[in-house]
Amino acid sequence: MPYDAAKTPLFLRLNPEDDVVIALREIAAGTKLDGEGVTAAETIPPGHKMATRAKPAGEAMRRYGQIIGFASTEIAPGQHVHTHNLEMRDFARDYAFGQDVRPIPTPVEPATFMGIVRKDGRVATRNHVGVISTVNCSAAVSKWVAEAFKGDALRDFPNIDGIVPLTHQTGCGMASTGEGIDVLRRTVAGYARQANFGGVLVIGLGCEANQMDALFFSHNLKEEDLLKPLIIQQQGGTAKTVQAGIEAVRKILPLANNVKREHVPASHITIGLQCGGSDGYSGITANPALGAAVDLLVQHGGTGILSETPEIYGAEHLLTRRAVRRDVGEKLIARIKWWEDYTARNKGEMNNNPTPGNKAGGLTTILEKSLGAVAKGGTTNLVEVVEYAERVGAKGFVYMDTPGYDPVSATGQVAGGANLICFTTGRGSVYGCKPAPSIKLATNSRIYHHMVDDMDVNCGTIVEGGATVAEKGREIFDLVLRVASGQKSKSEAQGFGADEFVPWQIGAVM
Repeated sequence: MPYDAAKTPLFLRLNPEDDVVIALREIAAGTKLDGEGVTAAETIPPGHKMATRAKPAGEAMRRYGQIIGFASTEIAPGQHVHTHNLEMRDFARDYAFGQDVRPIPTPVEPATFMGIVRKDGRVATRNHVGVISTVNCSAAVSKWVAEAFKGDALRDFPNIDGIVPLTHQTGCGMASTGEGIDVLRRTVAGYARQANFGGVLVIGLGCEANQMDALFFSHNLKEEDLLKPLIIQQQGGTAKTVQAGIEAVRKILPLANNVKREHVPASHITIGLQCGGSDGYSGITANPALGAAVDLLVQHGGTGILSETPEIYGAEHLLTRRAVRRDVGEKLIARIKWWEDYTARNKGEMNNNPTPGNKAGGLTTILEKSLGAVAKGGTTNLVEVVEYAERVGAKGFVYMDTPGYDPVSATGQVAGGANLICFTTGRGSVYGCKPAPSIKLATNSRIYHHMVDDMDVNCGTIVEGGATVAEKGREIFDLVLRVASGQKSKSEAQGFGADEFVPWQIGAVM
């Protein structure tokens, strides 16, 4: 059904304590808002904020009942509230560790999906074969090996979803010890162990900082039938390595193809939660709807991974209140402090977000963006906090420390064990994440219909009165079960996923 703006209410008040309302359609200057006793002093674009109370310069402004910034100049009722009159300032947050922890209800009927059970008990949602570079210097060879299996090359292996080359821009020009190389090795090792890979070929050059033997030793990887290393300099050059790589994949294929899907509990689903190209609707529609789906998944014993630390900044106190133990909440705050130091030493600041696209969509400060972003994590208890690409072993709602840049963040989540990604967007971010299928959730009906080939779910119906957050959460959860069972998401159908492998590069390039 085409998007009909007239179905959408004119504005929305999110909380009685808020100093603003959100324009759901364009509010023309001179329009009086029913029930608010205020008249628009200027045109307010869709997704943007209009003041409903007078604010002197320096006073806090609230949305979601939380501080989103401070008036940089006097703001009158009816004025547009945005970057021209709202700014960031430091303010104290009450972490109240564990204050909101509560029991998690058990579902009456356990949900299941058709998963692929590996010999070691891990459960996959896909069955790809990976070709992973240790370093940029082996990227071309990795791609050429994978390209040999295009077309009908896999016709005799119907249970294999594809050969995925994963290349990146680092692996050398960096210290061979320390934080940077540790993160890279943890990421590559995480992908080598990813349940959604039925087999993996790892290709290195030979002289890089990210040495193959150090990678395998430091993460207890062992060469076997479904995990093979190749080193270009040992093989005798590019052509010989490509041929050896093709032969290695050919030997992996019949072994990796020997799988079948079977009914397994939804507890085996681990979702990486992402938002990109956010707008003023993100925290109203798609993010809370995804949060409702995560609540359902957690009730069924599954796992949701929230990330993007720079994009929960200013809302971290809402997560520490849900921490099952004080030390879990303190681990999150420790990562916040690390980021404050990291940005300072790189002459940046935590409020370099929102992006220009976010601002055009109505988001003004990182505080406002963060308050909407944390909604993706639902309402259940925070059971663990892990570092980037660290294996997620806990069941329930988990936090992983990552940058806000979506490809880097999702790469860490998949390395940590996410076998599916859910990604909300209001501006129209397009994204895939092989070997994990990516489900795209549109925050508004306009972008859903405008980019329907990329969007899986329209969450804009929430503000149009066509669905509640809970109903949309159930729709997302049901789609997660179908995609986990093999149904292709929109990004998979378009072929996205191989080029979005972007390990976090920490430290100087030397």
